[in-house]
Amino acid sequence: MSEKNAAEPVLRVRGLIKDYDSGVGPVHILKGLDVDIFPGEFAAVMGPSGSGKSTFMNVLGCLDTPTAGSYRLNGQEVSHLSAVQLAGIRNRFIGFVFQGFNLLPRASLADNVALPLIYSGVPAAERRARAAEMLGLVGLGHRLDALPSQISGGQQQRVAIARALVNRPALVLADEPTGNLDTHTSEEIMKLFTALNRDEGITLVLVTHEPDIAAHAQRLVRLVDGHVSYDGPAAEGLHLHSEAH
Repeated sequence: MSEKNAAEPVLRVRGLIKDYDSGVGPVHILKGLDVDIFPGEFAAVMGPSGSGKSTFMNVLGCLDTPTAGSYRLNGQEVSHLSAVQLAGIRNRFIGFVFQGFNLLPRASLADNVALPLIYSGVPAAERRARAAEMLGLVGLGHRLDALPSQISGGQQQRVAIARALVNRPALVLADEPTGNLDTHTSEEIMKLFTALNRDEGITLVLVTHEPDIAAHAQRLVRLVDGHVSYDGPAAEGLHLHSEAH
């Protein structure tokens, strides 16, 4: 992006280290990562199993804290916050989309989307209006009162995306968001992500192991053995990797 250097990064990690204790001593998962994600970027994170991408996503999502290093989210240092403080940061600044849709089966689509707003103390009428707006954005504005069981898997993931956006987060993290979907539906969801990024300026970081999913992103961050092995244009990174194999 042309304004990249002028804009403050949405997230900035420096020297990010994450170790886990095991019976035989510490296991080193992330080994000093340096990554910036700027407003309006769409980045895919790839890497083989055990490369650290899930751990990286958990730290970015304030679901886990680093062992060492700095993580600034929206200009705020969050690497040493308490669990309660991290929960507040998650609710205010981060939208999550997971492989499982995690919808409440007996709640309407509108109530599912509005759920994060309850924790933010938003009044009921505004919750309904914002849920309707977000469902409209993902093409389900006509199904506000439907139940999750009454719509397809692809539509359920659209509801999950609407829920991730309802708090107007600085950052949307998507962890294998097409993992439970067939190829055609996966393509539809990725087109939706691309449109949301392009038209709404939503900043997206997506973890995937599928090159055709990563190809929708502008930028690719590839992790290998806890290090960044590539960080650049997605098309180039995917091409280099396919040549290496």
